[in-house]
Amino acid sequence: MAVKIRLKRMGSKKNPFYRMVVADSRSPRDGRIIEAIGTYNPVTTPAEVKVDEDLVLKWLKDGAKPSDTVRNILSKEGIMQKFHEAKYSK
Repeated sequence: MAVKIRLKRMGSKKNPFYRMVVADSRSPRDGRIIEAIGTYNPVTTPAEVKVDEDLVLKWLKDGAKPSDTVRNILSKEGIMQKFHEAKYSK
């Protein structure tokens, strides 16, 4: 089973709000999820990001692949750098 970390769209028309979720790559975008790990609100200025860092690092360590957008968000938050440091500092 290929597991991905991706965004699930919530909110109303013209007012998007996203939940960062862990899901099977074969399930639909807004379909069944395994676990919710954070939120992303691009409407506010600056964009508001709330992420459970421990859960994200756990899922990345277990092999979950982030989508391109999620990877960019996690990079801005500094989580991808922590993951790479933990992975390659053996």
